[in-house]
Amino acid sequence: MMGAAQIHPTALVAPGAVLGEDVVVGPYSLIGEHVRIGARTRIGPYCAIDGHTVIGPDNHFYRYCSIGGIPQDKKYAGEPTALEIGAGNTFREFVTVNTGTAQDVGTTRLGDDNWIMAYVHIAHDCQLGSHIVIANSVQLAGHIHIGDWAILGGLSAVHQFVRIGAHVMIGGTSSVRQDVPPYMIGAGDSFRPVGINAEGLGRRGFTPADIQVLKDAYKILYRRQLSVEQAIEALAALQAEHPAEAPAVQTLLDFLSASNRGIARP
Repeated sequence: MMGAAQIHPTALVAPGAVLGEDVVVGPYSLIGEHVRIGARTRIGPYCAIDGHTVIGPDNHFYRYCSIGGIPQDKKYAGEPTALEIGAGNTFREFVTVNTGTAQDVGTTRLGDDNWIMAYVHIAHDCQLGSHIVIANSVQLAGHIHIGDWAILGGLSAVHQFVRIGAHVMIGGTSSVRQDVPPYMIGAGDSFRPVGINAEGLGRRGFTPADIQVLKDAYKILYRRQLSVEQAIEALAALQAEHPAEAPAVQTLLDFLSASNRGIARP
């Protein structure tokens, strides 16, 4: 049975804040006046949630999270930029997520069912999909885009404006300075792809035929010494040869066509 929010006596909730049913706010936490929190979300002790922040249902913020703070950007001049968080995300201790800036879309966004571990920083204007795992102490600079099901290993750092595709797996302590196309696995400073994330793709329902075609796509992209433009043409030909696996290749083609930082290479 749904009920009213449960707010600890030591927590401070601003009058304008909107809390959904069965929200729990722990001891000494602060909720700002422009914050909206969805049903059944749990906020641990000593958290601060402010800014123009909208949080969906069933999220869990562990102790000491700082959510919706202003951007760490010298150009920020107090504009009412925003943060949007979907449903079912987990934020462990000391995670920080900032609002957007007027120089970009103005809103930092996270999708659903993301697992954000301790000490992660998600900077202004980042756009994160769903089902992402970000391990301890990963640092995301501003304007980064990350696709669904990506995994980022602990202590990694990602340069501003970098795009990381869906189903990518980045090993720990990596430094990511250029775009990482979908399906890749790798690590390093700088990050270097070493192949297709076949194990992860298999767990998520990709067929053996899908995975084989994507392995062929990897060889086209990285083994033939092609430019990105030439690789796109060759990948389109590969896609035409394998119509059943075309959607998987299309995801790669769309990413490459939109990349403007250049892609990470072995």
